[in-house]
Amino acid sequence: MRSEDTEAGVLRHWSVEDVHEGLDRGEVVLIDVRTPAEFAFERIRGALLSPMQELDPKHLPQPGGRRHVVFHCGSGVRSRRMAELALRAGWSGADHMEGGFAAWKQAGLGYIGTDMASGAPKDMMARK
Repeated sequence: MRSEDTEAGVLRHWSVEDVHEGLDRGEVVLIDVRTPAEFAFERIRGALLSPMQELDPKHLPQPGGRRHVVFHCGSGVRSRRMAELALRAGWSGADHMEGGFAAWKQAGLGYIGTDMASGAPKDMMARK
């Protein structure tokens, strides 16, 4: 993870591997800021949906102790914007996943996809 000082506060950039490990340890609350349609089609197991258009940091769980709230989207652009929004809303620090869901899949990490034959959710196995 790397940190960046912004006008509003410290923005932390998490790698997909760091997020994956944090989820496994129960130290990350992963907030998916993509659209409901994107989330329904494919998503990271355990991620919570809070679409960018409706996201209000005061309605989200606050980071604290060992728990980090990490935003993610498709590429990292929207999640960075939402982390910056959280900083402007008074969070002392905010986190987002670099590269977004595309980087997650590129790294071969498992996720929930859609079975195109039935439309049902399907575990997409990790390549590791």
